[in-house]
Amino acid sequence: MSFTDPGEEHVLGLPDAATACLFDMDGVLTRTATVHAAAWKQMFDDFLREREGDAFTPFDPVADYDEYVDGKRREDGTRSFLKSRGIELPEGSPDDPPGTPTISGLSERKNALVLEKLRENGVEVYSGSVRYVRAARDAGLRTAVVSSSANTAQILDAADIADLFDARVDGLTAKERGLAGKPAPDMFLAGAAALGVEASAAVVFEDALAGVEAGRAGGFACVVGVDRVGQADALKRHGADVVVKDLEELL
Repeated sequence: MSFTDPGEEHVLGLPDAATACLFDMDGVLTRTATVHAAAWKQMFDDFLREREGDAFTPFDPVADYDEYVDGKRREDGTRSFLKSRGIELPEGSPDDPPGTPTISGLSERKNALVLEKLRENGVEVYSGSVRYVRAARDAGLRTAVVSSSANTAQILDAADIADLFDARVDGLTAKERGLAGKPAPDMFLAGAAALGVEASAAVVFEDALAGVEAGRAGGFACVVGVDRVGQADALKRHGADVVVKDLEELL
């Protein structure tokens, strides 16, 4: 990729063709990935303990989170992890009470736990990422948030950064429009379309393996992997063109 050529200057470390930036939220903009991991663990451990007793194998908030749920829509994450344990549950319906042993019920329980934790602890941002987004806008680049979270709008408002983005594609958007979740590229493609640009002119910023795969599959100008948990090699294997620990490194 041209943006890595030594001795060349590129705006914000991006390809010259880039006119738009598509940012994942959890783990890229906000320090909410750990909140999600904790909620997934609590939900799955409660379910598995009730199903299998004290001999159950707990949900690993690092390995299982990265492999099966990170970056995916709730229902897809629930289904993916349960499949890894050889467990099949009925899909259920959105009306299932949280905790019902269905895909919908367990997913709703996870969401309730996330909202509870956010109410208790608030939302923190990665200051380097916020500076990067501001710099991108100052450079004339259009910006969008593309997140699998159905709580994206509330989290952006709570973090006071909603005004930094020209468009938002989130879990609610995906459900309303029937968009496939990450690792399919559909949500990022919708983000580019919302900004009025082709995929080849947009850059994807992701910390999740599934999200990086989605960026690679969509034919975007480049995919920037954000390594928050020491998985730089895995991000590269899944399709990241460049990996940084914080977006501030690109300023």
